[in-house]
Amino acid sequence: MKIIQSRRDFLATLSAAGAAAALGAHPSLADDGPPETTTIRLPHDPSVCVVPAYVADDLLRAEGFSEISYVPTVHGISVGGMAARGEIDFGVIFAPSIVYHLETGERVTVVAGVHTGCYELFANERVHRVTDLKGRSVGTPALGSGPHVYLAAIAAYVGLDPTNDINWVPSMSPSVMDLFLEGKIDAFLGFPPAAQQTRARGIGHVILNGAVDRPWSEYFCCLLAGNPEFVREHPIATKRVVRAILKATDICAAEPRRAAQRLVDAGIGPGYDVALQTLNEVPYGTWREYDPEDTMRFFALRLHEAGMITSTPNRIIAEGTDWRFLNELKRELKA
Repeated sequence: MKIIQSRRDFLATLSAAGAAAALGAHPSLADDGPPETTTIRLPHDPSVCVVPAYVADDLLRAEGFSEISYVPTVHGISVGGMAARGEIDFGVIFAPSIVYHLETGERVTVVAGVHTGCYELFANERVHRVTDLKGRSVGTPALGSGPHVYLAAIAAYVGLDPTNDINWVPSMSPSVMDLFLEGKIDAFLGFPPAAQQTRARGIGHVILNGAVDRPWSEYFCCLLAGNPEFVREHPIATKRVVRAILKATDICAAEPRRAAQRLVDAGIGPGYDVALQTLNEVPYGTWREYDPEDTMRFFALRLHEAGMITSTPNRIIAEGTDWRFLNELKRELKA
């Protein structure tokens, strides 16, 4: 990725609060030693809400990574799938999608929570609550995709059978947002920038907002997960990646305008205004307040209710998480 500002210029122009977030309360721990590798690969993800991964570029360099690459995502292959196969080292991934794919053998290791509430459930005039989705057509990029798994969990929570009660309409081209705007489906789960673009068109209405509606607002929607082999073999590098992403998340909360510009510089999203709107709407300052293990447990229970997994929450957590790095960094960053 081309960096427009130097790290020195970037940090120098942060506000006092933003600089404190970027630099942390303490420098990198000397007894950690250098990272086992100086190369790190992240996804070049078109989802606007994953901006911390791009803001973290300079912070990753400060952590000792000299070669940072952003690997393009492709339709039909999830970020979690890329991490599981070793095509990337870390990615910001939807929480229920991680739980679902851990069940199906797509192994990643969750190391931290990133943010809450980046999604909104849009519906037409025939749908006023989630239970009204029974018998309705709901768009999703693909069965088993993040939006499908997420909305299945939401539907099961209110007593619907997501397999039999909802008419799923998989579509990548045209997008589900376009299908909704054309009146061809009744609802879809929108993530940035589709959520902001749909609201701007004034078509339909939001019946669930993950940033404010309980219980969904009380859990992470997106978690930081890595390739299990990388996490196991590179513990120092992993801790440094987690530290950089968490500091970048703090910057997104404290300096949304600057973070939005970084997203534009990375070529992500439809432009600065939508990026800034996303940064102002998504709660990026919550990683200290929420417990990612609770998130994994919550979605494991919801997906079990939906009939999409059979594993217990304890098994999902034991096989797919490692909280050592987050626990150390919470102390270091005075969480």
